[in-house]
Amino acid sequence: MKKIAIFPGTFDPFTIGHLSLVNRALKLMDEVIIAIGINPNKKTFFSLEDRVAMISHLFKEDKRVKIDSYDGVTVDYAKKVNAHFILRGIRSVNDFEYEKNIADVNRKISGIETFVLYTEPEHTHISSSIVRELLSYGKEVNEFVPEAMQIHNYHK
Repeated sequence: MKKIAIFPGTFDPFTIGHLSLVNRALKLMDEVIIAIGINPNKKTFFSLEDRVAMISHLFKEDKRVKIDSYDGVTVDYAKKVNAHFILRGIRSVNDFEYEKNIADVNRKISGIETFVLYTEPEHTHISSSIVRELLSYGKEVNEFVPEAMQIHNYHK
């Protein structure tokens, strides 16, 4: 059986922390699907199309990484794409509590396992929300996003 994991999130924008998690997960999985969740209640900085384009550009050479979007329940999407695993990253104790509860519910309702990778220490301070805030004030964010992503092409 092919080991497929989805990595769900808003990825607004995709950061070097996210990149690190995907690259490390590829050592464990045959394929990682970066699944951009559509949440109509969330105001995003970048459009869905721009997020898909930026992340697709980043992984254009790696056929083991797919980029997709979905709405609805994450485990339903995982089943739709034949993924048996959900990848999540944890930066702090606060993240752990939140992710553990969701993982327990997901496993209970679907049998899909969540595996957690701890963020590398040099990335624990980076979050999409901090990067968005910096962008909203016109600040440079190159040190927080993957170089190959070319975020400047999409800056509002």
